[in-house]
Amino acid sequence: MPKILAVTNQKGGVGKTTSSVNLAASLAAQGQRVLLVDLDPQGNATMGCGIEKRSLRHTVYHVLLELAPLAAVRQHSVSGKFDLLPANRELAGAEVELVDQPQRETRLKKALALIAHEYDYVLIDCPPALNLLTVNGLTAAHAVMIPMQCEYYALEGLSDLVNTIKRVRTNLNPTLEIEGLLRTMFDPRNTLAQQVSEQLKQHFGAKVYDTVIPRNIRLAEAPSHGCPVLTYDRNSKGALAYNALAIEVVQRALAKK
Repeated sequence: MPKILAVTNQKGGVGKTTSSVNLAASLAAQGQRVLLVDLDPQGNATMGCGIEKRSLRHTVYHVLLELAPLAAVRQHSVSGKFDLLPANRELAGAEVELVDQPQRETRLKKALALIAHEYDYVLIDCPPALNLLTVNGLTAAHAVMIPMQCEYYALEGLSDLVNTIKRVRTNLNPTLEIEGLLRTMFDPRNTLAQQVSEQLKQHFGAKVYDTVIPRNIRLAEAPSHGCPVLTYDRNSKGALAYNALAIEVVQRALAKK
């Protein structure tokens, strides 16, 4: 049975998709069988994996509406060496079309159950909003990874996300837990960043990953080449950080067994 992680934060621009793609690639590089689910209508994770979203005949949209099985829709990312359930702007209509559908919150969970045995890790890149797509991701997941910048507004939004996770746990997924908080785009020279980082550790303790993702130009450049940073520049600070994160994620999973 795979470890299913929803990578989510309703605040945009925190490195959520960057973390999803690069963690998937780093886990795959360690020999793990990985599926990345792009649940964001922007389709940035799909493009970052080297797959052209505009030419796709079937996407996660068709899976959620039960128009096609997940096994027939998934693609293989050659640059990342993992499988991908892709997305494009068509997914934006899914939320409206699912409103009157039965079991609308559990569509992704149901689809993943059919192929779960083929993977060690499933990462779900959720959209930057607390909507029905995100709820599908949280309902399907075992745990949540929250990428966040160490700034004041990030702390404000974190409380809303934690409350949403509690509601999903109460109504849809009783075993859902916060796996960890990932500090991204971190600049150690920034005093506020250091202060917020300390606040996170004081409040969430061991839930805060030891690995910190630094600001790194290679991380920003890699998506334009359609590949994870590990493929683009494996010796960059960004690649080394996500490799360290992958090791930490695996170690945490092993410790819970």
